[in-house]
Amino acid sequence: MKLDIHSYDFYLFQFSGGKDSCSAVLHLLDQGVPREKIELWHQDIDGRTKTLFDWEITPDYCRRFADAFGVKIYFQWKIGGFRREMLRDGSLTAPSIFELPDGTQMQAGGIRGGYTRRHKFPQLSADLKVRWCSGYLKVDVCKIAINNQERFRGKRVLVISGERGEESPNRAKYAEFEPDITDRRNGKKYQRHVDRYRPVLRWTEKQVWEIIERYRVRVHPCYYMGWARCSCKFCIFSSANQMASAALVSPDLMKEIIDYELMFNYTMKRDMTLPEFISKGIPYPSITSELIALATGTI
Repeated sequence: MKLDIHSYDFYLFQFSGGKDSCSAVLHLLDQGVPREKIELWHQDIDGRTKTLFDWEITPDYCRRFADAFGVKIYFQWKIGGFRREMLRDGSLTAPSIFELPDGTQMQAGGIRGGYTRRHKFPQLSADLKVRWCSGYLKVDVCKIAINNQERFRGKRVLVISGERGEESPNRAKYAEFEPDITDRRNGKKYQRHVDRYRPVLRWTEKQVWEIIERYRVRVHPCYYMGWARCSCKFCIFSSANQMASAALVSPDLMKEIIDYELMFNYTMKRDMTLPEFISKGIPYPSITSELIALATGTI
């Protein structure tokens, strides 16, 4: 397969608000992709309920980035978000909701699959079936939003994501360009040509920061506090220092997560409890009360 970057009708960025997804957008702007064809798609992990795992400021940061660069943004989420999926007890996964260009919302999914009991955190694994936070709250939600919009039928769609091979051995194995899981170019009922492009897959972190600096982008507040990656505030892959920092930023939410660990009798970090893990870390020295207020605010 060969990528013709200017051959698509829609450019759907899987946009987390982190530095890598920002750099992917900026790179395609460098390539002259028309802004009117660009859509930022943000999957809201906590499902429009009270925040648990993600940063409170992230949805607003994504909106402001879209506004600054004159591109559209649409949000998608699983009803009940992280909490509901984690607390499933013999039930189906919840339906998804996604925003449409006319300002309305559509609901789909949540009617198939297994009646599962979770009562445990996502597992530290590359397998998205057990690291369900990515699989169920991001990948599946995006897939449902593409599959259920007729505006993509008969069109060429490029789905863009910001994975970088430097971040993990598993990501290093990803293809830079391939058909997306939602592709139906040979469909019998209807056709929909969908490709997946990872433009910064082979980039170094230095290249990411260079394009962000060139475009004068103010990045997500978590970076100014010391986070190296803008994943969830309480990401299961957090180091001890990062988890200690998250506990300092949001002590009430950390207590709720610790309470879940006790309820499940199943630890997040496998070989130790969260209090034990946090005790091994040192909060980042760049955390200030002003940055905490910004990162945990909603506007």
